Amino acid sequence: MIITVASYKGGVGKTTTAVHLAAYLQSLGSTLLLDGDQTRNATAWAERGAGFPFRVAPIDHAAKLARDYKHIVIDTGQRPSGDDLKAAADGCDLLVVPTIPGALETDGLGQTVRALQRFGAKFRVLLTSVPPDAAKEAAELRSLLEEANAPVFNGEIPRLKAFKKAAGSGCIVSRVKDREAARAWESCVAIGRQLPGLHLQIVVNADRVSGQRAALA
Repeated sequence: MIITVASYKGGVGKTTTAVHLAAYLQSLGSTLLLDGDQTRNATAWAERGAGFPFRVAPIDHAAKLARDYKHIVIDTGQRPSGDDLKAAADGCDLLVVPTIPGALETDGLGQTVRALQRFGAKFRVLLTSVPPDAAKEAAELRSLLEEANAPVFNGEIPRLKAFKKAAGSGCIVSRVKDREAARAWESCVAIGRQLPGLHLQIVVNADRVSGQRAALA
């Protein structure tokens, strides 16, 4: 499976989304995160600490490395051109578009959604960094997206300090010491479970574990 994370606007949790979708996919099979952002935020994040449970590599290494992994997550650069966005959508199984509730962010999101719809792309919008007092704004944005026939993930990624701590510590959020770390990670898992084609794999993995337990009993 190839998942690409892209957005016209920076500061919407693009790299955080890419890192934690990769972490979730790694729990199901070998996963590679390709860092295509000019700032190399995902690479810098991994290098601050012990690293991630999956491999991070520059997107230039895709041709050499991709065949060795079951899942690939691509963190794209900011403000992709129309051609870049189309190429990204054509080259993946799902393009994830993170956004946060807010007028300025919604303007950029509208450009992205309209472009993807013109391309006939397979994409889904993800609400990220949603603060506790923005439930109304999040609901309004979700309603606008639904009216525009834009697919949206069920649930959202909350704005929690645990994510910032994880970035600063060079680890994924489930491994950071913070009282909200478990909640932060569960929100990512809930989104990961909605990725296309994973339901069958989860069922197969569960059956495999059950079989192993029965054999040991």
